[in-house]
Amino acid sequence: MKKQLVSFVIPCYRSAQTIGGVVEEIDTAMSRLDAYEYEVILVNDCSPDDTFDAIRKLCEKDGRITGVNLARNFGQHAALMAGFHQVKGDILVCLDDDGQTPADEVGKLLKALEDGADVAYAKYEHKHHNAFRNFGSRVNDWMLCFMLNKPKDLFISSYFAARKFVLREMLRYENAFPYVIGLVLRATRNIVNVTVEHRDRKAGVSGYTFTKLLALWFNGFTAFSEKPLRIATLAGVGCAGIGFLYGIYTVIKKLVVPGVPIGFSALMSAIMFIGGMLMLMLGLIGEYVGRMYICMNNAPQYVVREIVSGNDEQDKEA
Repeated sequence: MKKQLVSFVIPCYRSAQTIGGVVEEIDTAMSRLDAYEYEVILVNDCSPDDTFDAIRKLCEKDGRITGVNLARNFGQHAALMAGFHQVKGDILVCLDDDGQTPADEVGKLLKALEDGADVAYAKYEHKHHNAFRNFGSRVNDWMLCFMLNKPKDLFISSYFAARKFVLREMLRYENAFPYVIGLVLRATRNIVNVTVEHRDRKAGVSGYTFTKLLALWFNGFTAFSEKPLRIATLAGVGCAGIGFLYGIYTVIKKLVVPGVPIGFSALMSAIMFIGGMLMLMLGLIGEYVGRMYICMNNAPQYVVREIVSGNDEQDKEA
């Protein structure tokens, strides 16, 4: 019986000290799964340390490892898309480069696919992230439920396995603002959770800052949902309704009590509120239009500087 090829895609950033251990753990785990063979695609998202040197050494040791070096920092989801284009396997598995996602439990994800799921996401009973990252995860989950109609009981993480047709569907997306979770939810709803352990970070700190998390959330709902525009429309209708009712109230008040002065402060408050709402809505519309403009100009998801592989005699220049 022919073995299925599992392709591990790992975006790497400041992981020179940890990525070797992750790859070693993958090798140990896959050696226990007789029905599978594997390859590993490591994508260096222009890390400022010597991460790509570590990746190059791993490629030299093992022909199953491919290293992709991006020309600049494009973000985790763009790095994943760069790795997806190198995948040759029947099953895709994505995980982190810091050792917090347990590569030795990949068998649980593969078993879920064997049982009929299209995608299996790892679920953690206890997350070993700091309070900021946990808060960011909760906000991201709310955004996914509200904007992308994610089932409330589905836990989304960076550690997941997917069938090849899901990967093919994700590769159809060529715009400059990829959001892998949105692409998965767009491809299928046959998604399950598998409980695994979440570990402490072995070295370094998370590369996600508040600015990066905010950009990720904004990318998610502007690239895959029109609900913000509908919210803007409803808010505009609400403000217009409030203004109309307040105008009627002012007229009636003037007729009933002719001597009462019309409040300047109330008028200015109403103008500031409505003006602020208009600026917010225009900014939101401008964000959508700006992203359309960037996509029309064929801005790349990522730019590959070079690709190295243990199977090649020399590096391939992109």
